[in-house]
Amino acid sequence: MPEAYIVDAVRAPTGRKKGSLAHMHPADLAAHPISALVERTGIDPNAVEDVVWGCCDTIGGQSGDIGRTAWLVAGMPEHVPGVTIDRQCGSSQQALHFAAQGVMSGTQDLVVAGGSQAMNRIPISSAMIVGTQFGFENPFIGAKGWDARYGTEDVNQIKSAEMIANKWNISREEMERFSLASHQRAQAATENGWFASEIAPLEGLDRDETIRPTTTLEGLAALNPVNEGGVITAGVASQNCDGAAALLVASEQAVKDHGLKPRARIHHMSVRADNPIWMLTGPIPATKYALQKAGMSIDDIDVFECNEAFASVPLAWMQELGVPHEKVNLYGGGIALGHPIGATGARLMTTLLNVLERTGGRYGLQTMCEGGGQANVTIVERL
Repeated sequence: MPEAYIVDAVRAPTGRKKGSLAHMHPADLAAHPISALVERTGIDPNAVEDVVWGCCDTIGGQSGDIGRTAWLVAGMPEHVPGVTIDRQCGSSQQALHFAAQGVMSGTQDLVVAGGSQAMNRIPISSAMIVGTQFGFENPFIGAKGWDARYGTEDVNQIKSAEMIANKWNISREEMERFSLASHQRAQAATENGWFASEIAPLEGLDRDETIRPTTTLEGLAALNPVNEGGVITAGVASQNCDGAAALLVASEQAVKDHGLKPRARIHHMSVRADNPIWMLTGPIPATKYALQKAGMSIDDIDVFECNEAFASVPLAWMQELGVPHEKVNLYGGGIALGHPIGATGARLMTTLLNVLERTGGRYGLQTMCEGGGQANVTIVERL
């Protein structure tokens, strides 16, 4: 089977709630890493065959196939198409998978993959909320087959995060220590310049503004839980923010024809799912499945990126699979860097490539929990 290579990856800095990127049109935000990617790689944009883009809540400025719109807003050739993918939080990781699959099938040679989310302008779950305001059905409750199978209880990620903490006996203090580490690691990566090569400055912002370097355990302990009597607080949850990232995926022939120097090879791609009410447990069976399919073990992986939707998610995943925290999210995660849903998968891979290169690791694994109980897993080999 033909190989698929990641030539380069670039992202916008994450903009906090009501922050520096809050005023941007979603298409301008999405176009930014595309422009930066083309400039960095020196690729002729006329040679790109498709743009596969992740984005959720595709209403307003994110509607109308933003994958196509972003390419045009970036000033790129009109003959290049684009498509928008919604696999919830894993949308842009799935976009990378589809791009790589197009290359590995032999039907494409150069594909841009990525994703974006303008969460200040279009808050999380806007499509669902606006739909119900117009009298449309709830996507989960009311369908006879759904109600018969899962009942009429609310499908709620905070509830899922609480359930995970209870099942895996993860205390609030343990989650707060994990949260503190996320901010400390992200701040250290910023101060050491480790993010500089992956961030394309935007609107005068050249670093992630979601990181809170003054975070303390005392401050986290003082926060009220989201649900009375629960253990999930805002301090152990990912931040809503604005973000975008893009990657160039190429075939071996395209690498030769365009004189490209790839950074990594796609070693494995898969996606699995778990109970949709639990929702956030998917990375556990998905990682087990991916390692089995790839003929690998946890010890074969040098570094991991597991999205920090809530601290309980990667903590349960690490506990279940025996992954040491010393190998996970070395530059921090969604708790410190934010979780711009449609962009996070591409952002994680962009960071994973940098971590592999700085540490000299060979294999990196990325996974994340996704709506519907799903989880993508990507294993890359540094070149």
